Amino acid sequence: MKFEDYYLIEQLKKSIAKQGYKRPTDIQFKSIPPILNGEDVLAIAQTGTGKTAAFAIPIIHTLHSRKLIRRPDGIKCLVMAPTHELALQIENVFKVLGKGTKVTTFCIHGGVDQEPQKEQLEKGVDILIATPGRLFDLVSQQVLNLSRVEILVLDEADHMLDLGFIKDINDLMRHLPKSRQTLFFSATINDRIKKLAYSLVTNAIRIQISPKDPVAKNIEHAVAHIEMDDKRFFLAHLLQENEGLKTLVFVRTKVRAERVKKALERVAIESDTIHSDKDQAEREKTMRNFRHGDLKVLIATDISARGIDIPDVEYVINYDLPESPEHYVHRVGRTGRGDKKGQAISFCSKEERELLKTIEENLGKPIQRLEISKADYDYTVNKTETKENDWQALMEDAQKMEKKVKRRFKK
Repeated sequence: MKFEDYYLIEQLKKSIAKQGYKRPTDIQFKSIPPILNGEDVLAIAQTGTGKTAAFAIPIIHTLHSRKLIRRPDGIKCLVMAPTHELALQIENVFKVLGKGTKVTTFCIHGGVDQEPQKEQLEKGVDILIATPGRLFDLVSQQVLNLSRVEILVLDEADHMLDLGFIKDINDLMRHLPKSRQTLFFSATINDRIKKLAYSLVTNAIRIQISPKDPVAKNIEHAVAHIEMDDKRFFLAHLLQENEGLKTLVFVRTKVRAERVKKALERVAIESDTIHSDKDQAEREKTMRNFRHGDLKVLIATDISARGIDIPDVEYVINYDLPESPEHYVHRVGRTGRGDKKGQAISFCSKEERELLKTIEENLGKPIQRLEISKADYDYTVNKTETKENDWQALMEDAQKMEKKVKRRFKK
């Protein structure tokens, strides 16, 4: 079935066609009809399969058809996302697909001034995309009236639970009508998500389960046993061997992210970081550079990179193994989006072998091993270590030269 065969408004069909979409993905094919019918949906699908469009398309059609627009208290759909980047990304999908319709979309998130957001909300918004923190700030200030919301979407529901938003979500229910449509979208599912979903709905939920292998088949992923202190050498080697490829490097903490960036600087590899210690303007600039290809290497934490849909990420490197198997699925899913091919490699130290075991149990099969001979291992460490020292020596020489020039000018 093609999108042109769906019973959708013409403006929406034109926007879909303009994006080059002809046929729905599996999750779109299974989710769009029940959402159009007003049913509650719990949708679980691999990353990169078009989940955002799966709920954006039927929501835009429904709200445009009802002509519920531009009312001061008229927010008809609330979409909650765990991070700023994901919220802005969802907003972009709604705006691109909703172009030419009468549906208005707006995103609110923390890290920026509230006043412009308040002004826009006063003008009237149909679809509001929000991160929990800023949403509750504005609700507590009575700036937001959610009493007319008819559709609630929780995107990356599992991650919101991981971040401890369960209390916020339950508190939010007090501000929403009991009679509403509720949609859950995520790449992974567990008992906590099911419990939350069943506690928030009154109608039967259609559950769409992803394939047995949660990692998409067009992603080649492997793991190499590398000791913690040697990881920086192998990261530098991989980046040099794959120079020019858009690469996303995952680390466990924001402190680690900055340390890895400095280690790459010592061997003249340009990179940047994204994490919660950076202000919103810095994060947006970094993401823009990475999206457009001006930046080739981005070092990220799980929280900052969750749900980010960057086109043409060719390589994912798990510098640190994630704490949970669900995070592994999300990480490697940043590459191989849609019908593109992708590669992912993980570094596993002795301290992380239990994490690897848990990840493989969740996947239901072992991850391919990259065997490194002792000779190759030692060569990579010694070669990169020499480059680091050479780089440091050059920096020291430059500083000495600078001091000499200053002394000459003083004379």
